[in-house]
Amino acid sequence: MASGESVLFREEQSFPQLRLRITLAIPPLILGGFTFWQVVLGHPIGKQPPSNASLITLTIFLVIVYLRLVTVRLSTDVTPERIRVRMRGFWRERRLAPADIKSMKVITYDPIREFGGYGIRKTRRGTVMIARGRRGVRLELSSGGVVVIGSTKPDELLSAIRKARREEAS
Repeated sequence: MASGESVLFREEQSFPQLRLRITLAIPPLILGGFTFWQVVLGHPIGKQPPSNASLITLTIFLVIVYLRLVTVRLSTDVTPERIRVRMRGFWRERRLAPADIKSMKVITYDPIREFGGYGIRKTRRGTVMIARGRRGVRLELSSGGVVVIGSTKPDELLSAIRKARREEAS
């Protein structure tokens, strides 16, 4: 973000689903158990056991991947020049110019049923960027596309986008 830009709205959301964190923890925990069994206790795994170094390396790799996945955040910034929604940790980003928005409104949705879950998704209904909750802002673009931005503060987000459109127009 350029140093001279004024931020009209900023929000950062985590993915709070405990079930997801537990599910993602299963592979590193199982591999950690196998590694402990073979490396520390000295009991080979199977008839042709993997080397201790490869078990340790794979366990460390899976733990790093797990930690990366559970620290992903959805970040939304609105400035007079642009709306930027980033999936921090996955290096995915979407930028929109306020002038490209034809209409906008606050909506309530079911993330699983309507969009197939959380995250940044391209569906037949448009692009969806949600991390938690059931509310957000639906943007219809001049190009005909639709973008849904999930927010815990959708009314503030809508207000900031409207303000950005007015500032860009003047």
